[in-house]
Amino acid sequence: MPPLLLPADPSFATDSERVVWEKLRSALRPEDALISNLRLTDTSKDHEADLVLVMPGVGVVVVEVKGAGIAYTDGRWTMQRQGRPEPVDPVGQVRDTRYAIRNYVETDARWAESSRSPVRFAHAVVTPFTSLGLDFDLPDCPRWMIHDKADLAVLAERLAHIPLSFENHRRPPSQEDCEVIVDILTARGTNAVATVMDDADERQFRADRLTQDQGLILGVTRLLRRVEIRGGAGSGKTVLALTQARQLTKGRAGRPSERVALLCYSIGLASYFQREVASWHYKERPAFVGTFEELANLWGIESGSRDDPDFWEQELPLLMAERAAELPPGQRFDSFVVDEAQDFAESWWRPLLAALRDEQEGGLFLYSDENQRLFQRFGRPPVPLVPLVLDHNLRNTRQIAEVFRPLAPLRMRLEGGDGPEVLHVQTTPDEADGVADDQVEALLDEGWEAGHVALLTTGRRHPEQRNRQEMDGQDGYWDSFWDSELVFYGHVLGFKGLERRAVVLCVNEDGTRERFRERIYVGLSRATDRLVIVGDLAAIARAEPDVVKALRARS
Repeated sequence: MPPLLLPADPSFATDSERVVWEKLRSALRPEDALISNLRLTDTSKDHEADLVLVMPGVGVVVVEVKGAGIAYTDGRWTMQRQGRPEPVDPVGQVRDTRYAIRNYVETDARWAESSRSPVRFAHAVVTPFTSLGLDFDLPDCPRWMIHDKADLAVLAERLAHIPLSFENHRRPPSQEDCEVIVDILTARGTNAVATVMDDADERQFRADRLTQDQGLILGVTRLLRRVEIRGGAGSGKTVLALTQARQLTKGRAGRPSERVALLCYSIGLASYFQREVASWHYKERPAFVGTFEELANLWGIESGSRDDPDFWEQELPLLMAERAAELPPGQRFDSFVVDEAQDFAESWWRPLLAALRDEQEGGLFLYSDENQRLFQRFGRPPVPLVPLVLDHNLRNTRQIAEVFRPLAPLRMRLEGGDGPEVLHVQTTPDEADGVADDQVEALLDEGWEAGHVALLTTGRRHPEQRNRQEMDGQDGYWDSFWDSELVFYGHVLGFKGLERRAVVLCVNEDGTRERFRERIYVGLSRATDRLVIVGDLAAIARAEPDVVKALRARS
C-alpha cells in the first residue's frame, strides 16, 4: 500500500523530480505522507519545496531535487542552463525552506494552541542523475544529507535516517502529529466553500447596482411634477422612492431643495424608511418620513380604532384636510413621495394636496403596483399623473420571479440572477404553522442567518407574531425586524415593500377569503434568494392556477 500522496498525481517541471517521487512512492510506508510541489510564502520571501516527507516516528524531511547539470566546483554550486553554468545554492535553498515550513507549522493555531512539543524537521538534497562520490562532504551538507544517483535504491531509508540523526533535542512526531502537520501544509483543515449567505451577498450587490442604474429613470421626472411610477414586485420601486425623496430634498439638476414628505401605508415599511433616512446627511433627509396615520398625529390628530373603517376613510381625511388648510407656509410641503400608493384611499389624497405649498404645481410622485392592492378601497389622486413603467425584476432570483410572474401586472424581464430552487411543502391550512416552523429550522441548518429569515403568513397571524406584538407593543415588534439574531414573524399585509433573503410563506388558509390572490402575490415576492412555500396546492390554485403549474414544473 503506497503512502498518502498529496496530490495523488502531481505534475513536475523536471524528469528528475518525477524519478525521485516515483522511488519514494514505492518505498515509503503506508502511514507516511509524500507532499509534492509545496509552495509557501512568509514575510521574507516565497519558498518552494520539491518534496516533503512526513513520517510518524521519524520526522519531517524537506527535499530539494536537482537534475543533470548540477555540479560543485571551486567552492560553489552551479547548474548548466543553455550551455552555461549558473550559480545555484541548493543547500541554502532547502535549508531556508525547511525553517520556513517548520515555522509555518509551529505558528499555526492547530499546533501552537495545542500541548504538542517541537518535533524533528530536516532537509536533504537529491541529485538522481548525478554521481557525487562517497567522499563528497561539505561543512553545511555532510554526505548523509545529500543523495546521488547511486543512492536511489535506498533513498527512502537514507532520508528517514536524517531526522533520527538530526535535531536530537526534538522528539519524533506521532501519527497524530503527522496528521496535523499534513492538514496544515495542505490546507486540508481550511474550508473556503461559498455559503448560501456568500451567494446571497453577491446577488444583493448585483441587485443594488441594477437598482441604482434604474434610478436613471428619475432623470425623466426632472421636469415633471405629477408622476406615477408603476412596476411589479422586485422592480426596485421602494429604493427609487427613497432616492427620489433624497434628491428632491437635496435639490437636483439646478433646482432648489424642497420640503418633502415620504409617505407609505404600512408601519413596517415606514420603519424601514426611517432607518434608512437616519443614515443620510441632514441636508438630504425629508422633512417627514412615515405613514399617513403618523402624518395625522404630527398635525395633532389622534388615531382611531383599527376596527372603525369609517374613521380611517371618512373622518380622519376630513380632519386632516381641515388641518392642512390651516398649516403655515413653513409646515407645508413642496412634494409628496408616496410608496405603495395603491393602498391609499381616495379620500386620503385631498389632505395631501391641501398640504402642498402650491396645490397646482406641487410635486406628487407615486409608486404603485395595482396587483399588490390588499384592501378593498380604490383611490387615485384627483389630478392627472404621467405614468412611467418599470418592467425589470431586479430584486428576486429568477427561480422565485418565475413562480410569481403569473400574478404580476405586466410581463417583466428577470434580471435578479440564479439562486436555489423554490420549495413547496404540501400541508393543510390547520397544520401549516407547525410545518412552517420546521422549514425555518431547515433554513437555519442550510446556513441562512436568522436575521435574514422571515416566516410570513397569509391567513391568521403566527403565534410568535402575536406573542411579540402583545409583549412588546407595535413599536417593539417592528424593532425585532432589525434584530440580526431573530427570525422575523409577520403577515403579508404588513410586509409590503419589505424583503428578506429567505422567506417561508405559510399559506394557512383555504384561499376562499377576498383578495387572496393579492396576498399570495405579495407573499411570494418577499424573498430575494430562497423561498419555501408551505400550504395546500389546491388553495394556491384558487389564487392563480399558473402559479401551481410553475411550482410543479420546478419540482
